[in-house]
Amino acid sequence: MLTPTTAAAAAVAVSGELSISATQSRLLPSASRVHLPHLLPAPPALSSSRSHPSVPTPTGGGGAGEAADLDPSDEHLATMSPREQTALLSRQRHWRRARDLLDRMRALPGYAPSAIHYGVVLRHLARARRWGELRRVWARMAREGAPPPTNQAYAALADALAKAGHARDSLLLLRHMRARGVAPDEVSMSTFVRILKDVGRYSDAATLFDNWCNGRFEVGFIDLDYSALDSGGPMQFLLEEMCHGNVDDAGASGIQGVARIPKLAVTYNTMIDLYGKAGKLKDAMDMFMGMPDYGVAADTCTFNTLINIFGSCGNVKEAEALFASMIVRGTNPDVKTFNVMMTLFASKGDVEGVLKHYYHIGKMGLSADTVSYGIVLRVLCERKMVHEAEDVIVGIMRSGTCVPEQSLPVVMKMYIDQGLLDKANAFFDRHCRGDEVSSKTFAAIMDAFAERGLWEEAEHVFYSHRGVRRRGIVEYNVMVKAYGAAKRYDRVSPLLEHMNESGISPDECTFNSLIQMFATGGYPQRAKKLLGKMKYAGFKPKCETYAAAITTLSRNYLVSEAIYLYNEMKASGVEPNVVVYGVLIDTFAETGQLEEALHYNNLMEESGIAPNQIVLTSLIKAYSKANCWKEAQDLYSRMKNMDGGPDIVASNSMLNLYANLGMVTKVKEIFDCLRRNNQADDVSYTSMISLYKNMGLLNESVRVAHDLQNSGLLSDCASYNAVMACFVAKGKLRECAELVQQMQEGNILPDASTFGMIFSIMKKIQIAPEEVSQLQSAYNDNRSSSSQAVIAFLFLIAGMHAAALNICEKYMKPVLTIDQCACNVAFKVYASCGEVDKAFSLFMQMHELGLKPDTATYIHLTTCYGEYGMPGGKMKAIFLLISQLRNEMLIQFTQSPDMLTRMPMAPCEMQSVDSCLMETASDPSTSSSYRKATKHPGEHDFGGADILECNAQLLELSQEELHNKISVPIWKLEYMNLNKDQHPGPGAYKGRNEEHKCCQY
Repeated sequence: MLTPTTAAAAAVAVSGELSISATQSRLLPSASRVHLPHLLPAPPALSSSRSHPSVPTPTGGGGAGEAADLDPSDEHLATMSPREQTALLSRQRHWRRARDLLDRMRALPGYAPSAIHYGVVLRHLARARRWGELRRVWARMAREGAPPPTNQAYAALADALAKAGHARDSLLLLRHMRARGVAPDEVSMSTFVRILKDVGRYSDAATLFDNWCNGRFEVGFIDLDYSALDSGGPMQFLLEEMCHGNVDDAGASGIQGVARIPKLAVTYNTMIDLYGKAGKLKDAMDMFMGMPDYGVAADTCTFNTLINIFGSCGNVKEAEALFASMIVRGTNPDVKTFNVMMTLFASKGDVEGVLKHYYHIGKMGLSADTVSYGIVLRVLCERKMVHEAEDVIVGIMRSGTCVPEQSLPVVMKMYIDQGLLDKANAFFDRHCRGDEVSSKTFAAIMDAFAERGLWEEAEHVFYSHRGVRRRGIVEYNVMVKAYGAAKRYDRVSPLLEHMNESGISPDECTFNSLIQMFATGGYPQRAKKLLGKMKYAGFKPKCETYAAAITTLSRNYLVSEAIYLYNEMKASGVEPNVVVYGVLIDTFAETGQLEEALHYNNLMEESGIAPNQIVLTSLIKAYSKANCWKEAQDLYSRMKNMDGGPDIVASNSMLNLYANLGMVTKVKEIFDCLRRNNQADDVSYTSMISLYKNMGLLNESVRVAHDLQNSGLLSDCASYNAVMACFVAKGKLRECAELVQQMQEGNILPDASTFGMIFSIMKKIQIAPEEVSQLQSAYNDNRSSSSQAVIAFLFLIAGMHAAALNICEKYMKPVLTIDQCACNVAFKVYASCGEVDKAFSLFMQMHELGLKPDTATYIHLTTCYGEYGMPGGKMKAIFLLISQLRNEMLIQFTQSPDMLTRMPMAPCEMQSVDSCLMETASDPSTSSSYRKATKHPGEHDFGGADILECNAQLLELSQEELHNKISVPIWKLEYMNLNKDQHPGPGAYKGRNEEHKCCQY
């Protein structure tokens, strides 16, 4: 490995002091001060005195004169020398003009066929990729007996073929040259070496160069697979010509020569790049070091190549030293040099280094190109440096150029990832419009939106105006991806219709994306149908496509159809992979079909696929359902010897198996191991909780439940229910309520099991059966806000008044849509929390809406009066409402004498109400409730006696009977023991209501 010092030492000479400009000196890193061996001085700048081929220059000053020079008359053409004619052919701007001009030359009297002239025309045709016309010209050249093409023609033709993607055809020219006895010169040899290098045939390229240097022209080592050549390829006629004996090897014997030494810098640059890409850095440096010995000066391209080689290999310091030596020698870097350096710093993540060299491009008097802009924008956008990227974009616009097309998706992605959608839309409208933007660029922009789930924005880009450009299939595929990620399956059909109307047929990627989308979304039949359409369209689905369809069918328990696809897959020659087998095995394991699961496991092993951990876990699950604990235990022990050991699913399956069989020791062993390794999840804990609870070890189950609650692993309703079941079994009301509150904070909705346990805990703590039944009936009927009302009541009886009040505040807006049961719960919460005004307001609204308050609501209303006091005006209104409902109250108190002891209220609340009423009824003038009531001037003070008087009026008792009852405690009032037969009826006191009105002022 070369060190920074040796790399720099090999790159620059310091014999004599070199002049360095101020700008260049700022570019120098510290490595430039190393003493370096002697190299040739930097080549002089090109000047007009440098010899060039004689080329006729246009004589006219306008376009007409230039056109006349390119299309001279036959008389003028006849007076030209062959060299001038060659130059004229080379200057033609269109292949047709060059061909027609050659035809005119051939028609001139005394014209001798020239290989050079034919070579120029062949070059024009090859660059224009007019392969049919090229073949005709080649055949005519052979018919006219023209000499074989020159090295320049072979080199130009090979270069054009390689650039057109026909590297194999270009190598046929190498064999044709040898057969025709044309020894390659340095230019043609360098061209063929570069072609071999570009296709990755480094060894063949190096061998060709070595043979040429040693005076040999051997091409047998270049193994050309003629069967791989396209039968309609551009150079197929050369192969036919050589195979039919039209070209012999007679000339091959005369082309062996003496050893040669390359004299062109381009040859050294090609070989340096070849050795660098082959990983032979020492050979690359040897080639570079040998240049001065043969009088060849390293140019800018040489240094660019070396810097790129060392930078690509990660030798950053060596690359920097080479750049420094380039500046010291006075070899001016070009834009490619700075691009190479920016690429090097970008690979290191050094943004400052990238920006430093980017801004030095302008300081050196150079103009940044598309590559420069692309590098700097990519670095800035990947690091989300929005302001810096915008500054670069402003500079690009000021220079009169456009943002490079390959940078458009990069900038858009930066804005999208940062959530700057307004800026993204503005950038798109300004820079991504017009015919010059390709379909692939639009697809990349849409994909950036799709990755963030912004399907509407992606759709906007898709349907944006394109000018004359058509939407490509890749854009439709990206939109399918966007709709699938957003689960907008309803948008797919219109997209496919638009695709069909545009004359674009779905490709394999389209079908794969659609099948994957519907399979993931839970539409097995649509995925299966698309699979059939894919095969009908002529595409052969791959294993991954079948796997997606089989997986969705299996997960939806369409087992027979999944097996049908599996058999079809095998019949079509597509071998299932471990995913397909794993899905089938797991499906049968879930349904308890042990034999079927083992059958497909055997088929998988027979096909040479070893079961992985997922498959073994499914088998353990199958054995667990069949209570085959020994077989499951053997598989579990087998998994322990695999990399990573058994996964959590396998361990939980074994936990459940041992728990079902009552093997407590085994269960504890696995559970303790999982906890030590921090692998236990909520399923592991719930298995232990169920085991202890089923065995009657409630204290142990509660302990594990608390551990689970504090572990942060509670993630779904099932795990919460498992913990709550323990608390309910122990009658822990507060813990149940706090667990439900934790569910709400985690946005986890309670299910039917959760509410069933809530009703169970209410009954356990002796909440009145009537009230629990009322709540349960409202929940079962799915009435408005019934679930929130149940939770609010749970919080209330657990003493979590603030949480209960918070829930009521949410579901009571607006009251018009609330069920009667939910209103009653809200009233109790308001009353218990001291929100007297809200309670009274809700009571009045319930009356206005025709919602019937229950008995507990009336008792809570009395509690509000006794505990907090209430102005007489409000009390009057309340007792008037009570009078309107007297018949129902009479029935309740008459048929249920012990109603006060069975009020649907918490025991503490019932005790408070009883105490308040008893105290007030016994001595209203001295009761604490009476003293707490607010007295307004000019108004009557309401106390326990007033309440009894109103109740007495409801029963139509006489004033004398009423006063006799006042001195009796409320729980012994005789009128509460009256039954229907004993009651005198409302007619017995007709006319007496006038003198015994309550609420008199």
